[in-house]
Amino acid sequence: MRPDPSDASISRRAARVAPFLAMDVLAAAAVKERRGETVVHMEVGQPSAPAPRAALAAAQAALAGGRIPYTEALGIAPLRERIARHCAEAYGVTVAPERVVVTTGSSAGFVLAFLALFDAGARVAIAEPGYPAYRSILQALDLEPVPLRLSAGDGFVPTAALVRAAHAARPLAGLLVMSPANPSGTMIDPVGLAELGRTCRALNLAFVSDEIYHGLTYGVPAATALRSDPDAVIINSFSKYYCMTGWRIGWMVVPERLVRPIERLAQNLYISAPYLSQVAALAAFDAAEELEAVKADYARARALLLNELPGLGLGDVHPADGAFYLYADVARLTNDAADFCRRMLAEAGVAATPGLDFDPVEGAHHLRLSFAGGEAAAAEAVRRLRGWLG
Repeated sequence: MRPDPSDASISRRAARVAPFLAMDVLAAAAVKERRGETVVHMEVGQPSAPAPRAALAAAQAALAGGRIPYTEALGIAPLRERIARHCAEAYGVTVAPERVVVTTGSSAGFVLAFLALFDAGARVAIAEPGYPAYRSILQALDLEPVPLRLSAGDGFVPTAALVRAAHAARPLAGLLVMSPANPSGTMIDPVGLAELGRTCRALNLAFVSDEIYHGLTYGVPAATALRSDPDAVIINSFSKYYCMTGWRIGWMVVPERLVRPIERLAQNLYISAPYLSQVAALAAFDAAEELEAVKADYARARALLLNELPGLGLGDVHPADGAFYLYADVARLTNDAADFCRRMLAEAGVAATPGLDFDPVEGAHHLRLSFAGGEAAAAEAVRRLRGWLG
């Protein structure tokens, strides 16, 4: 429930931030589990696989050393250098380590980017449907999120034409895109990403690219905005591909002019990302074989769900080129996805997120299913849903 905006003890910025429904569903599922009941978790984007063995070993070795210190606000030098090397290996893009910022998860990256790029009141375009925390973080920072309405017919892909139209209606200060996207799994191809970058430069808009699901694609690899726009702000994380959600460790690649402003902000807001998590993240880059096996499990789960969901009346699903979500239109079953998800959890023991988290306009007849639990969890969910819906 939102705070009452009339309560003088609560700030207006806090009062206008909506709840994160996926986390509310997770909390409700935890109550069910404490009663001894089992739940198939498809509500949050959290890999069921543990952090890579190399990451765990590195953290354990550091912990055995006894001293867990602060680090430089921008992160330890070896990790920044390794991230820069990753950009060269994965994308063929040269990035100076000095432009890399290690953050406390991607969430801190968004806060730092928005504070460094925008003054209060600035208007920032975001995709809708899209990740709900974008909207909430912008609002909490007294910025205005401007939704770019996307549709299944267009593959949920944001376009330069939508950006130009939004800017013409009332000037924007920036654009934030995600590819692969949450909740749809949509990817922006290199041509489209380059056009978005050119449009931002032409309109003098800051361009922020959320690349947190890179590595998790089921066809062609994801493109980075850095390939076509070296001035873009890139945000990434070890949470998804690297299976390190609770370690709260991410990174940014920023233009040189933003390094010192972001460093000053980080020094004061966070001091530094956790040392243990930085050490573990550095080691995670050497776990490709293990991580690719986890991704192969996601691919099997994706294929199973795309094959089985139509027979359950949940067939109107975007095919998900990347990430580990399926975004389903359930209008044939309900126009109240929140109630549908509550009943699905209570009666079938399957947790999913109602679409209103991602789309306040059309989300009432959508839900998002995460297949980050892999093939076994997907198969169990199908079994339970077949019994519940059949």
